[in-house]
Amino acid sequence: MATVSTPANNADAAVDPRSGYCASTRSFRSLRPPVPLPPPDAPLSFPSFALSLLPSPLPAHPALLDAATGASVSFPAFLAQARALARALRADAGLGLRRGDVAFVLAPARLDVPVLYFALLSVGAVASPANPALTAGEVARLVAISGASVAFAVSSTAAKLPAGLRTVLLDSDQFRTFLRSNPDEEALDDAVVEVRQSDTAAIQYSSGTTGRVKAAALPHRSFVAMTAGLAPGHEDRVLIGAPMFHSLGFCFTLRGVALGQTLVVMTDAAARGGVEGVVAAAERWGVVEMTAAPPVVVGMATRERREMKSLQRVICGGAPLPDAAARRFRQRFPHVELRVGYGSTEGGGISLMIGREECNRIGSVGRISENVEVKIVDHVTGKPLSVGQRGELLVRGPAVMSGYVGDEEANATAFDSEGWLKTGDLCYIDQDGFLFIVDRLKELIKYKGYQVPPAELELILQSLPEVVDAAVMPYPHEEAGQIPIALVVRQPGSKVTESEVIEHVAERVAPYKKIRKVLFVDSIPKSPAGKILRRQLMNYVQFGAVSRL
Repeated sequence: MATVSTPANNADAAVDPRSGYCASTRSFRSLRPPVPLPPPDAPLSFPSFALSLLPSPLPAHPALLDAATGASVSFPAFLAQARALARALRADAGLGLRRGDVAFVLAPARLDVPVLYFALLSVGAVASPANPALTAGEVARLVAISGASVAFAVSSTAAKLPAGLRTVLLDSDQFRTFLRSNPDEEALDDAVVEVRQSDTAAIQYSSGTTGRVKAAALPHRSFVAMTAGLAPGHEDRVLIGAPMFHSLGFCFTLRGVALGQTLVVMTDAAARGGVEGVVAAAERWGVVEMTAAPPVVVGMATRERREMKSLQRVICGGAPLPDAAARRFRQRFPHVELRVGYGSTEGGGISLMIGREECNRIGSVGRISENVEVKIVDHVTGKPLSVGQRGELLVRGPAVMSGYVGDEEANATAFDSEGWLKTGDLCYIDQDGFLFIVDRLKELIKYKGYQVPPAELELILQSLPEVVDAAVMPYPHEEAGQIPIALVVRQPGSKVTESEVIEHVAERVAPYKKIRKVLFVDSIPKSPAGKILRRQLMNYVQFGAVSRL
C-alpha cells in the first residue's frame, strides 16, 4: 500500500533531536519515528484497515472475553457477527442504515458492543456512544445535536431515549437474529458501500473549551492513525477499564480487535466491584495490559495487595494522575510500566510514555506521539513559545477531529486560522521532549475521567428559587482527580440547606456530575462583563474546608 509523508519527520535539520523543537516552524515534532499512513484520499474504512492487519488464518485465541463470566467470542465468530449485523442494518426495512446515518448507542459494556461498532463503521454509518447513566433530558440533547436517526440500547436504558426514535435493543431476540443472518461472507461489505477515510466514523461528546456540550466528529482516518504502526498483540489479553462510550475506551476497543488482542470486557456484573473488581478481573484473566483512569491507579497503589504477575503495562489517562499516586504505584508494582498519556476527544492521542525510562518521568504525560505536531503559544498574544515556556497547547495531526457537528461558532473557536486545534490546556515541553500539563485554561472539571461542565451545574443551581447566584469549581481529590463543589449565594432570609441543594442537582444530572459539597458565600467574584472569575474562587475555600465528600 502506498504511503504519504507525515508532518512529524524529525529528520529536518531545524528540529532539535533532544526536545523536538523545530526552529523554522516554531512548533514541536514527535521524537518517535513517523508511522506511514495510507494515502488520505484512498477509500478505506477503519474495519477494512483492521482486517488488513489481522493474520490469516485468524488468531485462535478469543477476540472478546467477559470479565465476569468468562464467556468469549472468537475472532471468526466476531467477524461473522459483524458481517451479518452490517447486512441486517442495511437490509432491515425499519432501519435501512446508509452511509452517514448516525446511530446513537446507549448501552453498558457488553460483548456485542464492539461487534456493533464494527458493523456500523463498515457500512459507513456513524457510531455515537453515550454514557448510559445520563438522564433522559441529557440523552435528548445529545440525540438532537448529533442528528441520530436510530438508537441501540438495552432494556434498562431504552426509556431514556426520545419518543419516536427508532430503537433496537441489544438484549432482544431481534438483535440476536441480526447477528446470525448470512454469516458466510469472507469480508465486510465495503464492496457495497465505499467509505472514505474522511467520512465520520464516530461522534463523541465533549464540552471542549466551554461548558456547552458539543458533538465532535471523528473520521475513520483518526482511528487508522491511532492504530497504524502498533505491533500485533499476539495472544495478549488487554483489559478495557475505560468505558466503551468514552473516547479512550472506544479507541482501545477498535484497535484491540485490529491488533489481534483478546479484549477483556468489564461488563456490568464485573464493573459492580469498583476498583477492586477491575483489579480482580485483571489478575483472574492474566492480562498483560489494562487501561485505567487515575482512580483505579490510586486504588491499586494504596489498597491493592495482589501481585499482578502477568501485568506488564497500565495505560493511564482521562484526568490528571497525582504524582504521589504515581510514585506509590511504581513502588508497589516495580515490574509494571505505568504509561501516563494525554489526549482528548477532539485531538485523539497526543502524548504517551513508552518504555521504562520514559515511565520514570513522574509528573509528565510522556512524549509527543507519532505523526503529531504541537505548538505552545502565549494564550493572550498567540505568540509561539519554545522549550520550557508555558502556554496553551495547540495540536495538529491525522487523529484530530473534523469539527463539531452543526456548530460553526464552536469550530471557529476551537481551531486557529492555520488549522491548529486549541486544547485549552496550559503546558510546557522540557529539554528532553516531555510534555507537562500545568493547568487547564478551560473550565472543565475532570471527575474520574468524566467531563463535568461547571456552567451546566450553575444553571441548575440558579434554577432553585432560594439561590441568588452560584459558581461551581473543581476541588482536588486523590481518588477522583477532582470533585465539583458549589459556592452558593442564598436569597436573603433563605434557610435552604446544603443537602437540599445537593439533592436538587442530583435529581437532574448523571451521578458523576453531582455536587459533592456546598459552601454558602455572600457573593461570587465576577468581571465587569459579568464573567465568573474562576481563578479567584479558590480564595473562598480555606485549606481543609472541604472535608466531607
